[in-house]
Amino acid sequence: MLFRQLFDRESSTYSYLIADTQTKTAILVDSVLEQVEQELKLLQELNLTLKFCLETHIHADHITGTSKLREITGCKGIVPANAAANCADRFIRDGEIIKLGKIEIQAIETCGHTDSHMAYLVNQDRVLTGDALLIRGCGRTDFQNGDASQLYDSVTKKLFTLADDTLVYPAHDYRGQTVSTIGEEKQWNPRFVQQTKSEAIIRDRLSFIELMNNLNLANPKKMMEAIPANEGCGKVAMAN
Repeated sequence: MLFRQLFDRESSTYSYLIADTQTKTAILVDSVLEQVEQELKLLQELNLTLKFCLETHIHADHITGTSKLREITGCKGIVPANAAANCADRFIRDGEIIKLGKIEIQAIETCGHTDSHMAYLVNQDRVLTGDALLIRGCGRTDFQNGDASQLYDSVTKKLFTLADDTLVYPAHDYRGQTVSTIGEEKQWNPRFVQQTKSEAIIRDRLSFIELMNNLNLANPKKMMEAIPANEGCGKVAMAN
């Protein structure tokens, strides 16, 4: 399996290129419009055929490259079930699996940051967590029908039940961190964990909700542009 983590500096977004080295088929997760030329260049250099563009959710801070990539490569666009997207070739549901040669990518419904969100477990040893679980953090829950209680369950009852050595690859990082593990996040993620003198314990639901309701974060700069554009897989942005 080929696995590459790509980065868009402006939005601090990680995209992921995953490919089966035998069939030379590839999937891009959370592509960024401004990085499409670089993504295409990498696909060409590695002699890969792009089969799918996959989204963890409808992003508010960048515009997806799916529409442009679909136009150029003929790939299929896949978004989480119930996402407000009128452009998808497929809506993926909890537990469904995308196969790419010997690679299996399993969808795990992880709503709360938004009301339609998936994490993706790749070959049982790494999970693309989108904005549900970040490295030592998590996505906000104050717009796009976010729900702190729902995010709490998504992380503690689903992601935190994966094996401790499962690698965690988020959709964003703002401090230069690139990868973590489920075990690390269960031990050190301050959004979900409280440190005592002797151990780390998972926050209770009410404590998490109170914390999330008092973040007082500014809206993403591209929010008004990005959300409607991503509901059209980037078509709105390209038409402007």
